[in-house]
Amino acid sequence: MSMECFVFFGVLTFLLTTNRADALDCLLGESCVLPCSFQPGAEVIVHWIQLADSPAHSYYHDQDQLGHQNPRFSGRTSLFKNQISGGNASLLLSGVKVEDEGRYKCYTSTVDHNKETFIHLNVYAPVSKVELHQDGNTITCSSEGVYPKPEISWSTDPPSNQNLTEKIKVQQIGQLYNINSSLTSVPDVEYNCTVSTGRNKMAATLFKQTSLSGSSAETTMRCTSSKSPPTGLIWRFNHSEVIVSDGSVMEKWRQQVKSVSMSGNLTLKDLSTENDGIYTCELRNADGTYVTNTFLGIEHSQASARSGGEIAGIVVGVVAALAVVAAGLVALFKILRKNKGRREKPQVISSSQVI
Repeated sequence: MSMECFVFFGVLTFLLTTNRADALDCLLGESCVLPCSFQPGAEVIVHWIQLADSPAHSYYHDQDQLGHQNPRFSGRTSLFKNQISGGNASLLLSGVKVEDEGRYKCYTSTVDHNKETFIHLNVYAPVSKVELHQDGNTITCSSEGVYPKPEISWSTDPPSNQNLTEKIKVQQIGQLYNINSSLTSVPDVEYNCTVSTGRNKMAATLFKQTSLSGSSAETTMRCTSSKSPPTGLIWRFNHSEVIVSDGSVMEKWRQQVKSVSMSGNLTLKDLSTENDGIYTCELRNADGTYVTNTFLGIEHSQASARSGGEIAGIVVGVVAALAVVAAGLVALFKILRKNKGRREKPQVISSSQVI
C-alpha cells in the first residue's frame, strides 16, 4: 500500500471515529443522562451543544456558565460537579421534550487535552397499553400518548383473506400520537393487533369465543392464563355494560359479583336467565392485552325446578280452597236470605178462629 493510501485511510478512520454519534433513547418527560468522559487535568472546560443550536450547558472557571444558554434548556441541565475532577462531564437533562431530540456535542478541554464526544438523543413515549374492544361484530384496536408516530398491524389465526389494513386512523395531540383501527370480525378466528414505534411495540389478542353452562347459584368465568400478573382488568356484559373495572364493581352488579381473583377470574352468584349473554374479560399486563369472550347460559338446578313446582302447587291449592270457601259463603248467604223471607211473611187467620 502506498503512503498516500495509508494517510487517506488514516484520516478517514479519524473522521469517522471523532464524528461518530452514539445513540441514546430518552423517555419523554423524564430525566436522562448524556454520557461524556475525558482525561482529568487542570483548568477544565466543558461545553454541551445541541448542533445547529445555542449551547445547552457550559462550565469553566470551576463553575457553570449559563449566560449564553439557550432559554429552552433553562433550569433543565446540570453537571455532576463532584465528579468533574475525575473526568466525568456527563449532562443530566430533566423533563425531556420532543425538541430535545437531535445530535449533541460534548467538548472538553484541559491544559493537556481536548476532546469531542457526539451523542444522538432519541426521544420516545413508548406504547404502554393497547386497547382491544369489541362492539357487536366490530373490533377496535387503539393506543394513545405515543411518540414517535406509531404503526398498527393485524394478524389472524387461522390466517384469513380479510382486509386487515382498512380504517386506520392516526391523530396527533400536541407532540404525541393516538392511533386506532377497526375491522369486522368473523366467527372462529383469533385476532392479534400490534402497535409499534420502531423503539418498542405491544400487542393485544382477541381469542375465539367459548361457551359455558353455568349454575344459577354460583358460576366462575376465567380470563386467559398469563405468566405476568394483571396491571389492568375490565369485565363487560354483552360488550358494553361494565361489570368490574380495575377492582371496582359497578353498583348494578354488586348483588351478583361474589369475587374477582388475583388472576382476573370472575365468580357470579344468584343468577337468572336475564344474566344469559356474552361476558368479556379485558386483561392487561406487561406482555400485552388479552380479550376473552365467554357466552354464559344459566342452567337452573333440579332442586330449584322442584321448589318452583312446589310453590306453583301451593298457589293452585290456595286458589282452589278460596274458591270452595267463596262458594260456601254464597250458598250460606242464599239460605239466610230465604229464612229471613219466611219470618217476615204475614200470618193469615181463618174465620173459624175468630170468636
